[in-house]
Amino acid sequence: MTTTVTGLRERTRGRISVELDGRPWRVLPADAVVRVGLTVGRQLDRRTARELAREVRRARALAQAKRALVTGGRSRRELDQRLARTGHTGAAREDALASLGRSGLVDDAELARGRAEALARRGYGNAAIRADLRKRLLPAEAVAEAVSALEPEVARARRLCETEIPAAKLLRRLAGRGFSRDTLEEIGTAFAREA
Repeated sequence: MTTTVTGLRERTRGRISVELDGRPWRVLPADAVVRVGLTVGRQLDRRTARELAREVRRARALAQAKRALVTGGRSRRELDQRLARTGHTGAAREDALASLGRSGLVDDAELARGRAEALARRGYGNAAIRADLRKRLLPAEAVAEAVSALEPEVARARRLCETEIPAAKLLRRLAGRGFSRDTLEEIGTAFAREA
């Protein structure tokens, strides 16, 4: 049994109200309607309905992924897990993530680099930066590249030592922020020479 599209009305926020055989049917994402080529007068047969359902799933996954990105950068794997938890199919997730990747909104290497630089500026050591990047489910190679591109950990620690904080307190702070034992020993030795 086929039906005919008799009306397409634009709604708010990128939605289209679809009318079949003169009666309201569904409100669908506009990009799904466009991708399927739904037009007034077109027959909605079983094959077209399946294609439309697939496009709606893809559009919903893409919309949810974009909403998750509004609050901050997310890795591809983190977005995939979020979409999977909310019941999106593997194909819909992959299509959504591929679209976001092509547009540059999901770039694991850039996310790792930017986050590592921000944490380094805030006074964190390499171990803490690596832990943060791994927690964000970034690939190991992106984490390694981002950390290796940073200014050497010792130089960052020395700059922090230029403050008026007492040596012992500063060393505890650096240890708590993930600076390596080697860096702490080098900074401690510098303090001992100055004393």
